[in-house]
This record gives sequence, C-alpha cells and structure tokens, in this order.
Amino acid sequence: MLLRALSATAAVAALVLSLTGCATDDWSTPRAQPTIVGTPAAGFLPATAPSPEATVTPEDGSWNGVSPSAGYRVVLLTSGSDATTGVLNTAVAEWASDEGASLRTVAAEESDPIPAIVDAMDMNPDLIVSTGEALVDALALVSPNHLDVSFLVLGAELAEPTYNVTSVDWTGAGFRGEGLGSATHFDEDSFTPARADAAIRAGSAAVLTGMTGVVLWID
Repeated sequence: MLLRALSATAAVAALVLSLTGCATDDWSTPRAQPTIVGTPAAGFLPATAPSPEATVTPEDGSWNGVSPSAGYRVVLLTSGSDATTGVLNTAVAEWASDEGASLRTVAAEESDPIPAIVDAMDMNPDLIVSTGEALVDALALVSPNHLDVSFLVLGAELAEPTYNVTSVDWTGAGFRGEGLGSATHFDEDSFTPARADAAIRAGSAAVLTGMTGVVLWID
C-alpha cells in the first residue's frame, strides 16, 4: 500500500530524514530477531509485575541504560502538524539516530487515520510509535485486533489498552480519546524537548523489557 503524504511540517520531515540515515534500508531483508541491549537501573521496573492498564512511575532516568539492538525497525505513525506533535516527532527521530534504529514515517489523515495505521502495520516493524491525539480513538479500535503488533503512544493513552499497547504520559499530557478528555489538564508547554526525549526512551525501554499494556508516568 502507498504511504500517505507526510502532513508534519517540512522542518520535521527533513529532520527525520537527515537523522535516521537508514531510510533506504530494505526491510524485506531477513535479519536476526531484535534484542535488548543493557538493563534498566533500579527504580524502573516495579517490585511486582504491574496489572494490565496500571500506571507505573519509574525513577527519572532509570531507563537510560536500555537500547534496542542495531537495526531495530520503527514506524513513526503521526497525525497533525501542531507544535506538540512536532516536538515528539523530533525526539523520536533523534532517538532513532542515537540508537541506530531504522525509522520510517507514516502520516495519518486526522479525519480518517485507520488507513495509515494499516499502512504502518503492513510494514511489519518491531514497534509502531504513535504521536498526535487524532490517532488515539482509531488505535483503540485497531490495536485489540492485532495483538502481535507493538504500539507505543507518546503524550496520550488508550482508555483500555491491551497488552500490546504501552503509553507514556506526564502532567500536562494524557489525552484518552474523544469524550474522555485528558488524564490531566492539557498544557502545551509541558511538551518540552527534554520530556519528549524521556518519553521515547522510557517507552521503548518498557517495550524492550516486556512491561507493556501499562501507562508510564514521567516527570
């Protein structure tokens, strides 16, 4: 299926392309199963396994020792051209470059994001990272029917996530879908580059360590 045109700003699109450096990798090439590199510090994993849909509050920076193996295949599924989504997209691109991940970007129409979600899943990535509030309701419909696909939602959350969906939120974020609003008062200024960087690193560490189906709450 053809990828939909990227709806983010030209600056963000250029940054994604320049930072990943892996945009021409052939994902159809057989490769070894990706692995986790490193271990999280104390305070990342709770003492007991969290229940489904639980909120976990890891210690700040406890996720920094965790990386994916080189070539980890990630699709950035994004919707909207607002400033908050742009900050998250930039953080994902920089994280992918730092970690040697292979990154693709799929942009979704805000009015009908499901076709783009299908496009992203058809690429068979190791992880789909979602940015943009317009994707939340659509992911709530799609993700329970594709439990073999790992989703990471940044700056928002699904109200009733299945075990394949992990979210990262903070005070000022936490959109849960139309009719539900946000877990906290929305604050655009809370979407800082530092917090966005922490979100993708904490979220990817949770996925890599198997702590999925939860909401990570960061400072």
